[in-house]
Amino acid sequence: MLAKLFSWWNGATIGTLVTVKGRGEHVGTDEFGNRYFQSRDQVSYDGRRRRWVLYNGYAEASKVPPDWHGWLRYTYDEPPSRTPLPRKTWEKSHLPNLTGTPMAWRPQGSLAAEGVRPKADGDYEAWKPE
Repeated sequence: MLAKLFSWWNGATIGTLVTVKGRGEHVGTDEFGNRYFQSRDQVSYDGRRRRWVLYNGYAEASKVPPDWHGWLRYTYDEPPSRTPLPRKTWEKSHLPNLTGTPMAWRPQGSLAAEGVRPKADGDYEAWKPE
């Protein structure tokens, strides 16, 4: 209960949920469980309805798929739940950014990678002052 009151990074707080219930209109949910809303009234300075996302779990912006990102940024008028974007055959599924996590990619020779860094193979010459 205390985590729900004070930890915004671990899902929506109680205050956020109350505000969303009163002012928001649910427009859809993506495959990761993130829920998307828009305001019921015109509250933006430019006359557009505000749009936002409530993350499922940890609040990480890279968890928003590209089609929903386009809707959040007013690139598309209709949300992907009503008019899904056509998928190309060469498109891969969306993956969140894993930088800074244990599952991040670490190239060979990186100090963070497992194993031992290979020794220099003769193409490096240390600098020596004259």
